[in-house]
Amino acid sequence: MNMCDIYNLFEYRTKDEAMDIKARDTMGGLAKGLRVIEAFTADHPRLSISEAADIAGLDRATTRRCLLTLADLGYCAYDGKFFTVTPRVLRLGTACLATMPLPRIVQPWLDRLSEEISQSSSVSILDGTEIVYVARAAQRRVMSITLMPGSRLPAYCTSMGRVMLAALPSEDARRFLMMDRLVPRTSKTITDVEAIENELSRVRALGYAVIDQEVELGLRSLAVPLFGMRGQVVAAVNVGLAVADETIDAVVDRYLPALLNVQRELSGLPG
Repeated sequence: MNMCDIYNLFEYRTKDEAMDIKARDTMGGLAKGLRVIEAFTADHPRLSISEAADIAGLDRATTRRCLLTLADLGYCAYDGKFFTVTPRVLRLGTACLATMPLPRIVQPWLDRLSEEISQSSSVSILDGTEIVYVARAAQRRVMSITLMPGSRLPAYCTSMGRVMLAALPSEDARRFLMMDRLVPRTSKTITDVEAIENELSRVRALGYAVIDQEVELGLRSLAVPLFGMRGQVVAAVNVGLAVADETIDAVVDRYLPALLNVQRELSGLPG
């Protein structure tokens, strides 16, 4: 039920009246500012006004005002041409993540898992076409970018993303794939929609997803789903490791049992 339906239900208004009330009760400026903040990603850490406008889908004048306001409040740094977000912006997400029960529940299991296998592990949730990291236990750095709670990566080329996309009805998974820009992050990244759908079918059959250097060269990842109280997939847990001489099958044999143990212990998560 959306906001207009709520107004209509409780105040017995027409759809048009509900839309008018919604327009009066929402802040367009705040919505635009949030869209500008969301334009900054690991792939786009520095943005000019025109670049931010293109990504946010706003005109340059509006984007300029949003960016200068963020800079004035200390959420962005500006060198005269490019804007970058500052650590202050973490306040907007860290406090919210801290209130979510999922990170608090899974963190001890991640810490134990990483100690057991001597590799980094993470839990993420699906947010549209991206995965959002909600908890992480890092044993060693295996990526060029630093991952932490709140970090985002594309779902189509990540092990946790494919696990969660595979849990969706096929038509919903395809819709998400069609919405995203399937950019080849490496020479090994699968970007063909049908090929990814074949991978999702494989994930459904096997119960896990394995990625070999599709996100970043030199990185492999293995993930399994985490289930909620009604048996639905609410998150995913993975292990990320540097490429070595062992085959993918050997990687699965080595790390899948530990991931499945975490999956069993964490069954019935809220979400």
